[in-house]
Amino acid sequence: MTVILLRHGRSTANTSHVLAGRSPGVELDEVGHVQAKNLVTRLAGLEITEIVRSPLLRCRQTVQPLATDRGLEPVVDERLAEVDYGQWTGRELKELVKEPQWAVVQQHASAAVFPDGEGLAQVQSRAVAAIREHDRRLREAHGKDVVWIACSHGDVIKSILADALATHLDSFQRIVAEPASLSVVRYTDTRPFVLRVNDTGSDLSGLAGPSEPKSVPGGEVPGAVEEPGDPPRGHRQETARG
Repeated sequence: MTVILLRHGRSTANTSHVLAGRSPGVELDEVGHVQAKNLVTRLAGLEITEIVRSPLLRCRQTVQPLATDRGLEPVVDERLAEVDYGQWTGRELKELVKEPQWAVVQQHASAAVFPDGEGLAQVQSRAVAAIREHDRRLREAHGKDVVWIACSHGDVIKSILADALATHLDSFQRIVAEPASLSVVRYTDTRPFVLRVNDTGSDLSGLAGPSEPKSVPGGEVPGAVEEPGDPPRGHRQETARG
C-alpha cells in the first residue's frame, strides 16, 4: 500500500512561533486554508482510497476540502495526534531553545521525554503502529496497492519517515516536513520504499505507477531486474548504471 503522509497546513501557531502541541483551538491561518484547498488540485490525478487524520482541528481543516471533493469520510486516529509536549505546550520557541532539554531533543531524540508529556520514542512507536495497521487493513480489504492519506504533524511524520528509512530516531531532525507537505512511503512485504519527502509541488500522478520499485545498482529503473517471485518476462532489460 502507498501512504501519503500529509502535514497539516500552516497554522496560527506556526506563524506565532509557539509550540502548539495539543492546545485546543489552534486552526489554520489564511495561508493554511489556501494550502488545504490546493490539495484538491495537487492530488487531482490520483485515486485516494481513504483519509486518516489526527483528531486535532488543524488536521481536520486541512483534509476537509479534499474529503468533500472525493466524497470520503476521514477516519480519526488518536495515534496520529501531535506530540504531547507537556509543560512545553504553548510556550514560545525562543524560550524553549534555552532549556537544557532542547539539546537532547535535537541530538538524542530517542532519550527525549517532555516534562509531564511523552517521549519521542513513544511517539514514533504509536505513529508507526498506526500507519502499518491501517496499511494492512487496506491491503486486506482491497487486495491490491491503493493510495491513502495520513494527515498528522511535523514531528510525528518525521518519526514515521525515520522508521521507513531505517534511520535511528536520533537523526530524525535531519528530515524536513513543512506545512502542507506530502511525503510518500510504499510499504511492501519485505520493506518500505520512501518515494517522496517534503514535497510541496503540484503533481503526484506518478504515484500510480508500479506497486513495488526495484532497487538496482546505479538507481531505480522500473522493470530493470527480476527477483524471485516476479512473473516471467519475455525480455530482460539490462540493469541501468549511472
